[in-house]
Amino acid sequence: MKEERPGKTSTLKSRIRNLLKRIGHALIGEISDKSRLMEILREVQSRNVISSETLSMIEGVMEVTDMQVREVMIPRSQMIVIKHDASADDILACIIESAHSRFPVIGDNRDDIEGIILAKDMLNFFAKEDHRNLDLKEYMRPAVFIPESKRLNDLLRDFRANRNHMAMVVDEYGGVSGLVTIEDVLEEIVGEIEDEHDVEEDSNITSQGEGVYTVQALTEIDEFNEFFKSDFNNDKFETIGGIIMNAFAYMPQRGEEIELGNFLFKITRADHRRIYSLRVIRVSVTASPRS
Repeated sequence: MKEERPGKTSTLKSRIRNLLKRIGHALIGEISDKSRLMEILREVQSRNVISSETLSMIEGVMEVTDMQVREVMIPRSQMIVIKHDASADDILACIIESAHSRFPVIGDNRDDIEGIILAKDMLNFFAKEDHRNLDLKEYMRPAVFIPESKRLNDLLRDFRANRNHMAMVVDEYGGVSGLVTIEDVLEEIVGEIEDEHDVEEDSNITSQGEGVYTVQALTEIDEFNEFFKSDFNNDKFETIGGIIMNAFAYMPQRGEEIELGNFLFKITRADHRRIYSLRVIRVSVTASPRS
């Protein structure tokens, strides 16, 4: 009678147990190098113990601890703001057109932030028949100001503790350099967050307003060229994601940027194997490279 050999299932279980032990050791401090920990987690994912989406989220959490607000903020020039003396009709039009829920209120310029208004707070006023007597100060909430260097994990903790969803970002001289929302931080962990105002997933190129676009990495180069009137070559690659990955010459991580063909590409969703989505901004031919 033949001796029975261990089955594949028991062998796999043994390997999984060893992997989990190694993860446990990492978590209690025996592995202090993040790159080594990620190697173990990728091995776990390759055994189908965790999904690629879970792995990507774990990577996002670890990346957030090293990222600063300046890396994810909406730049000053792209902020959608409301002037303190704007009419009710102008405010309503801005809310409808942008589909945003929060807006900085400015005075003479974008450095003069007087407060924040929420679209939901304005509902009672817009429900009235008379829109002439608007005192915007009645609806403004205090603005929160943070430095560009603030860590994203600290900001997320503050957002949760104070129940804020938006903060104004200031530079070392006190000038406003942009704004950041809780969604911007969460997207660094879970990838691009779509809501009911976003175009359906079958749209490869989506305008976010102010010259900013979300582009799926699998968008064919011909489609990208036709939309942006660009001239990327499709001899070696079929998708815009292939061109971007080749330009990096390595697997880029979420949040990394590169200028190529008069466009600024930012990786908004990726894992260790592929790019999923990009944020695309057209830049001037004479613009100097970003530092």
